[in-house]
Amino acid sequence: MDFLLSEDQKSLRNKAREFAINEVLPVARKYDESEEFPLPVIKKAWEEGLLNLGIPTEYGGPGYGLLSSCIVVEEISSACPGIATSIFDNNLGAEPIVIGGNEEQKQRILTELVNEFKLIAFATSEPTMGSDVAGMKCFADKDGDEYILNGNKFWITNGGYADYITVFATVDPEKKHKGIAAFIVDTQTEGVKLGKHIPKLGQRSSNTVSIGLKDVRIPKENVLAKPGRGFVLAMQTFAHTRPAIGAFAVGCARSAMEYSIDYAQKRETFGRPIGNYQVIQEKIANMYKDIEAARLLTYKAAWEADQGMDNNLSSSVAKAFASDVAMNVTTEAVQIFGGYGYLRTYPVEKLFRDAKLYQIYEGTSEIQRIVISRFAMKRYEHAMPSLGKKRD
Repeated sequence: MDFLLSEDQKSLRNKAREFAINEVLPVARKYDESEEFPLPVIKKAWEEGLLNLGIPTEYGGPGYGLLSSCIVVEEISSACPGIATSIFDNNLGAEPIVIGGNEEQKQRILTELVNEFKLIAFATSEPTMGSDVAGMKCFADKDGDEYILNGNKFWITNGGYADYITVFATVDPEKKHKGIAAFIVDTQTEGVKLGKHIPKLGQRSSNTVSIGLKDVRIPKENVLAKPGRGFVLAMQTFAHTRPAIGAFAVGCARSAMEYSIDYAQKRETFGRPIGNYQVIQEKIANMYKDIEAARLLTYKAAWEADQGMDNNLSSSVAKAFASDVAMNVTTEAVQIFGGYGYLRTYPVEKLFRDAKLYQIYEGTSEIQRIVISRFAMKRYEHAMPSLGKKRD
């Protein structure tokens, strides 16, 4: 086993870290306060080759594997989780096309995303469903070789600024997952209505909107997946993007830990730095060990995806664990800062708000535990003999 990053990966990490420190960190508070979409920063990321990380080289993209993408995500998230979400969302939006698109769709859409500054969003969630993808109601009515979409999508990241959206809809809600299809929707198409930005607790610089679809005609060339195949494509997409949520969480937690260490070494009480007290040292130690574990689980899930392995279980483990780590570490960071940690003038307050989302989106932590428990209860191979088995 080799835990070393390649020289290319180290170089990529350094590039992403420099971008995070120079381009993202200086404006993180500004965009959080104003809740504006950081379009100039995202465009700069595109110019630097840090957008569209997973688009293959044959379509002009950098062709980075998921592990390399996670390295970039961690660095940018450490500066601002919200801006990092906005940047990485192009990967989420394009992933269904990378995985399930035909050659014409890949050449047309992926090449355009690389050569022009275009944004693509991803839409499965609806006002009445999130993690229950099979419960969607957005309707796709087949009309010859075309489809007509009607319904609403919710929680759509970058949706208010997207040029394209990969939309999942059903031909029959009663069929559940067997009725779900997928489509490439140009947001300029008649009947597409992009909603206003939805104000949130954290990650305020990440644009989140509803999408209205009224008699939106989808031509044959934009049908991404036929009924039944759409659900499979959505699950494959999540398995490829969930490790990145782990990387988001690790970056957020790492930043909170670093701020805590810096503060603990400078803040004095009772005549000495608070970092000299064992209770603070224990908090820092727990932060460090949990972040290390979360990063390793994230890397494992990403590595499995890069090897073409089924990483559904490992991605659920990584997302669930790393999300909890981010929430726990940022909570402890606020505690170490004391009253100052509760002020908006210090960065840990923002990281605390930003961290909560990781336990919710792209499958809640509860959903991840269902995935994990099903494996443990039904498919896990025991080494110990059954308690009811007689021994010689």
